[in-house]
Amino acid sequence: MPSSFNVGSAEGYEQLMGRWSRRLAPGFIDFAGLGDGESVLDVGCGTGSLTFALAGHAGLKAISAIDFSPVFVEAASRRNRDPRVTIRQADACALPFADASFDRALCLLVLHFVPEAGKAVAEMARVVRPGGTVAAAVWDHYGGMSCMRMTWDTVAMIDANAQAMRHRYSFQPMMRPGEMKASFAAAGLADVEETSLTIRMDYSSFADYWDPIAAGEGPLGKYVAALDAPMRAKVDAAVRQAYEAGEPDGPRSFASVAWACRGRVPG
Repeated sequence: MPSSFNVGSAEGYEQLMGRWSRRLAPGFIDFAGLGDGESVLDVGCGTGSLTFALAGHAGLKAISAIDFSPVFVEAASRRNRDPRVTIRQADACALPFADASFDRALCLLVLHFVPEAGKAVAEMARVVRPGGTVAAAVWDHYGGMSCMRMTWDTVAMIDANAQAMRHRYSFQPMMRPGEMKASFAAAGLADVEETSLTIRMDYSSFADYWDPIAAGEGPLGKYVAALDAPMRAKVDAAVRQAYEAGEPDGPRSFASVAWACRGRVPG
């Protein structure tokens, strides 16, 4: 199983997470580093949040992007206007590139959806030249995603079936402190550093927050889509109350934290 992410539509993903991936991308690029004349691989490009942020750097020679989902590959390809960018469908655990093909391999908000995440890290290390950089970031679902924890904690209080799902969401691969760092070291990477990156997720209304989830996008959306009508009504009402928190519906802003890790390919 190369990915555990639930994909409905590219548009729904954009509202659920793509817009926040774009907000996180510049800080992640700063952490990962870039150099003029480099070839960079984006592993798990989604709709192109990192890919097109990389394309904003005129000095890069080439940008290759892969994703397991044909929905995302088609959406990103449709957006692409940069001749340096190539996008194809591929598995992060079996990258279709020769050894030492890239100067850097970057992976933004993907590894926690890869059941064999360590294999994906090893594959990124394989395709990067000696002295090059591997970097990745994942959301800290347990301690850093207040907007989603708000909903998982709410539904777990009213639906016992949600408790196991909350646990899986909170402790997906690479999310525990030091877990990515250990995985990078196990893949043979040197000078491994781990840090955290913070953005704010700003919603204009409850509908702005809830609509993509209600439509079935992402892990929460998959849970919501499987509910029967009475439980769905209880969940909708309870999550709305949690979002509004006693105030009229309207804008809300949530701090969101990602773990980020980078390492150097020895040689």
